[in-house]
Amino acid sequence: MSGEEFIGRADESLDRTYEAPMSLGEYVDTVLEEPEIASHASKYLLAAIEDAGTRTVIEEGDEKQRYRFFDDPHNDGEHAILGNTEVLNRFVDDLRSIAAGRGKDEKIIWLEGPTATGKSELKRCLINGLREFSKTPAGRRYTVEWNVAGAGEDDPGLTYGSQTVEDEDDWYESPVQVHPLTVFPEDVRREILDRVNERLDDHIEVRVDGQLDPFSREAYDYIEEQYRRQGVRNLFSSVTDPKHLRVKNFVVDVGRGIGILHSEDEGTPKERLVGSWMHGMLRELDSRGRKNPQAFSYDGVLSQGNGLLTIVEDAAQHADLLQKLLNVPDESRVKLDKGIGMDIDTQLVIISNPDLEAQLNQHAEREGQDPLKALKRRLDKHEFTYLTNVSLEAQLLRRELTNETTVWDPRSWEDLEDRIQEPLTITVRSDLDTVTEKELAPHAVEAAALYAVVSRLDTAQLPNGLDLVDKALLFDRGYLMEGDERLDIEDFDLQPTDDDGEHGIPVTYVRDVIADLLHETQDRHHPDLPVEHVIMPRDVLNAVADGLDDAPVFSAGEAGEYEERVVQVKNEIFSEQERDVLDALMRDKRVDEATVEEYIEHVYAWESDDQITNDRGEFVDPDPLKMKVFEIEHLGRFDESNYSGNDPDEAVRSFRTDKIITALNRHAWQRRDEEFRVSDVNPKEIPVIKTVLGSHDWDDVRRTYEDFDPRQWDNPPSGTQTARLKQKATENMVEMYDYSPASAELTSRHVMKQVSYRWD
Repeated sequence: MSGEEFIGRADESLDRTYEAPMSLGEYVDTVLEEPEIASHASKYLLAAIEDAGTRTVIEEGDEKQRYRFFDDPHNDGEHAILGNTEVLNRFVDDLRSIAAGRGKDEKIIWLEGPTATGKSELKRCLINGLREFSKTPAGRRYTVEWNVAGAGEDDPGLTYGSQTVEDEDDWYESPVQVHPLTVFPEDVRREILDRVNERLDDHIEVRVDGQLDPFSREAYDYIEEQYRRQGVRNLFSSVTDPKHLRVKNFVVDVGRGIGILHSEDEGTPKERLVGSWMHGMLRELDSRGRKNPQAFSYDGVLSQGNGLLTIVEDAAQHADLLQKLLNVPDESRVKLDKGIGMDIDTQLVIISNPDLEAQLNQHAEREGQDPLKALKRRLDKHEFTYLTNVSLEAQLLRRELTNETTVWDPRSWEDLEDRIQEPLTITVRSDLDTVTEKELAPHAVEAAALYAVVSRLDTAQLPNGLDLVDKALLFDRGYLMEGDERLDIEDFDLQPTDDDGEHGIPVTYVRDVIADLLHETQDRHHPDLPVEHVIMPRDVLNAVADGLDDAPVFSAGEAGEYEERVVQVKNEIFSEQERDVLDALMRDKRVDEATVEEYIEHVYAWESDDQITNDRGEFVDPDPLKMKVFEIEHLGRFDESNYSGNDPDEAVRSFRTDKIITALNRHAWQRRDEEFRVSDVNPKEIPVIKTVLGSHDWDDVRRTYEDFDPRQWDNPPSGTQTARLKQKATENMVEMYDYSPASAELTSRHVMKQVSYRWD
C-alpha cells in the first residue's frame, strides 16, 4: 500500500469511531432507539465484557466458560489474563449484581494476589477492551460540551484552566465525562428513563443518578442567568440550544472514563481523588467571594474515571486513601471543597499484593474497636493465584520469553499438547557483532511449566497412587492414561484445595533462569551439529532447582520442598522424550488410520446388528475375518485360541463392547442432538485405539530390529542396523515433532543411555 492509501485507512478508522456532535434532543431520540448507549458505569462495563462472547476452557480439571474479553482480543492477546477464569467469572458476577442494584452497590471490588498472577494484565486488558468497545456503535459513550458565547452582551466566555473561549465555535467538554441526561431536571429525566427501560431488552435497567458536574453546572447557571435577565421564557431550551450545548461521543481511555491511580502518584488524598485548585485561576475567576469550579484541575482518579471505571493499583501504597473512598460507593458523591460536591458514577476496583491484607488486619485483635472494620466490610475480595494448568503456564512462559501474544484456543487436547511440547528458537546477541540462534528443545518449555505447576500444588487430599505430576495432568487435560485405560478426573477423589496456586515458583523466576541459560554456551560438542546452543529439558530443570537456595523470593523451607519435587518432573519429561524416540523408531510399523477406522466401523455394525456400505455402495454384513486379523495382528491382545473359526469368544466380545462400543456411545451421547456417524469420531479419541495408533515399547523394537544395539547409539559402526536406524529415527524426530537435528541427537542419546542400562 502507498502512503496515501494508509492515510485513507486511517480516515476510515476515525470515521467509524467518531460521530458528529448532536443536539440534546437528538441524543434523547438516539437513546430511545438504542437504550444501551445510556448505560450507567457498571452496566456499561458488563456490556463490554459480554460483547466479546465466551469460550470453553478446562482449568483444574473442570470445564468452564471463559469471557473472551479477558483474552485481550482487541490487542491480539498482548495483555491476556491466562487462567484464573473462576476469579474473573466471579468478578463479572459482582458487576452484574452491582449493575442491577442487587445488594453490592456499596462494595469496592478488591483483586489480590502474589506477583506475576495477572493482576496488572487485568488493568491493561480492561483499558484495551473498554477503549475498543467504545469505538463500536454498540459501545458509544457520550458526554456534553459547552459554549457560553452569545448568552450575554458582555459575557467573558467560558474558561477552563488558563484559556478563554472567544469564538463560538470553540467548545469545552465536561472534564469528568458527565452523562448527557444529567442536564435534565430530575422529574423529566425519570420520565425519559422510564421510556428507555421500557424499550430495553435486558433485565438490568439503565440508571442515571446525580447532577451535572460542578464545571458544567457553572456553565449552565451562567447561560441560564443571562437568558433570565433578558426575560426569555423557555429557559431550558435556550440554555441547551445547540449553540451552547451539544452531545459528543468520546473514546474511552485513561483520563477519559478510566481513572488509574499508580503506586508512584503523590499528593493529598483530595488531590489524588478528585484534583486540586489552581490558585492563579482562583484570583481571575473570583465569583463574588466563592470558589469557581472552572479553576479546579479535575485530574484526580475519580474525576478521570467518572462515567466508567476507577482503578487503584498497588493499593497498599495508597492505604490512607482507601478510607476516603468509603462513602463513594454508598453516596456516589465526592467533595471538591466544603461547599462544592460532585456526583460520581464509577466502578471502583483496587488491586494489591498480599501486603495490603496485612495492613488491613493490623488492628484485628481489637475486634469491635478495629478502626479499619468499616473499610474491610466494603471490600469484596477476589484472589488471583498462580496458574495450576501446565498448558497455561507454558503459554505464559513463552510470552515472557518472546513476543508471542496469541491466546491458545485449540480444538482438542492433542492440538494443545503439541503446543505445550513444541520447541522454541530465540535469537540471542552475545556481543555487538555476534547473533546466535538458541534452541529450547522440545519439552523444555513443558518441563519448566510442569515444574512450576507442581511446586504450586498442595499434597493434601492426594488420592493413593497419584503423585503431583498426575494431579497437574488431571487439572490440565482432565484424565490420565494407564495403558489403554482412560481414567477421568471424576474417577478420583480429587478436588482443588485452597492452597493450590497460593505459593510456588513464579513464572518470572523461571523466565530469568532460562534467560541466563540462553546467554550460556552448554558444555557439549559434536563434530557437525551445534549441540552447544541447544537447551535441553534437563538443563532447565537443573538450573531452576539449583537456583532455589539462592533466590531471595523463597524461604529455606520452600526451596527444600520445591527441590524435592523436581525428580517427579524429570521422570515425566523423560517418558515424553522416550515416547518421541520410540515413535520415530517405529514410524514405519504403525497402523494407518484408514485400517483403524475400518475396524471401528465393522465393530459398531457388529454390535448393532447393522450393515456397512462397501466400496461399490452395497450394504453388506461386517466382516468377522477383518475384525479378527486386526485384533490379533495389530492389537496383539488375542490369538487363534480366542476364536472358533472367525467367531470371537467371550473375552473378545467383552473387549469389543467395553473398549470400543462404550467409547463410541460416549461420543454418540455427546452428539445426541445431531445425527451421529461413526466416521465423525476421531480414532485417537478412543483410548485403546490411541494405543494401537501410536504406542510401542522396547520389546516391539527388539522383535522388529533383532540386530539393534542401543549401546552403540552415540557412535554406531557404519553399515550396521543401529546406524541405519539412528539416521532414520533422527530424521523422523525432526519431521514428526519439530526437533532440530542437534536436539534430536541429544534427546535420542539421553534416551538410549537410559535404555542401555536395561537392554540385556
